[in-house]
Amino acid sequence: MIKAIFSDIDGTLLNSRHQITPETKSAIQKVKDRDIPFVLVSARMPSGILPLQQELEINAPVICYSGALVLGGSDSGGHRKTLHSVGMGKSSVDLMLGIVSSGFPGISFSLYSHDQWIVGDLTDPWVIQEQEIIKVDPIERELSSYIEEDHEIHKILCMGNPQEINWLAETLKRVVPGVSIYKSKDTYLEIMDEMVSKSYAIRELEEVLHISNRELMAIGDNYNDIDMILYAGLGIAMGNAPEEVKRIADTVTLSNDEDGLKDGIERFVLIYS
Repeated sequence: MIKAIFSDIDGTLLNSRHQITPETKSAIQKVKDRDIPFVLVSARMPSGILPLQQELEINAPVICYSGALVLGGSDSGGHRKTLHSVGMGKSSVDLMLGIVSSGFPGISFSLYSHDQWIVGDLTDPWVIQEQEIIKVDPIERELSSYIEEDHEIHKILCMGNPQEINWLAETLKRVVPGVSIYKSKDTYLEIMDEMVSKSYAIRELEEVLHISNRELMAIGDNYNDIDMILYAGLGIAMGNAPEEVKRIADTVTLSNDEDGLKDGIERFVLIYS
């Protein structure tokens, strides 16, 4: 019996128009009515996740930056406690900025710290595109100065054409120790501390939610969802996921444009509760 659901956002909860369909929201409401926590898990920052929680009318913990920051549900005053936080070392972040600045001029380089998105140029087309998707406004700063101030950096996002992103990934994996580097799509490279993973963040919440991993359902559509799909008692891949993700999942549902999340909830949660 599933006692909590952990769901990715982009490509899973949201369709290809970045919307939650009424049918998917209705299924999540039924889960809420049965006191089954529905936890959003994403590489997004808090401001890119919490409005979706409000739209769904749910209040559960959220996993941000693929597990680098975990926030509890909001209290009566709307405040959220930080349950888990892992940042990258200043020297590693500085090294990566130097590599991108000197060798990859076509790559857009962003920093994320708690609920701030820091960019070097607000007019960068990649920044504008991401801003439209997540509906969060970035802050323009001189990046090396910001790094020098020693903020807790939860995530670096590099955006660029697929070939350059591949070259950058290979370079950083060869040169920079202690970080986790993966593509969330062909044009996006996400970088966090090597200790960060969605499954580790889920583990941090098991005690809070009084559940074990055998009682969890995890659903996602991309490579950065593999570890949580493998970790959960029931791991589901979306129909729009790459074949490698589908192969490791316990089962595959419909695509995000066919309400695959709703289908998974109905088939494996609502039918038994």
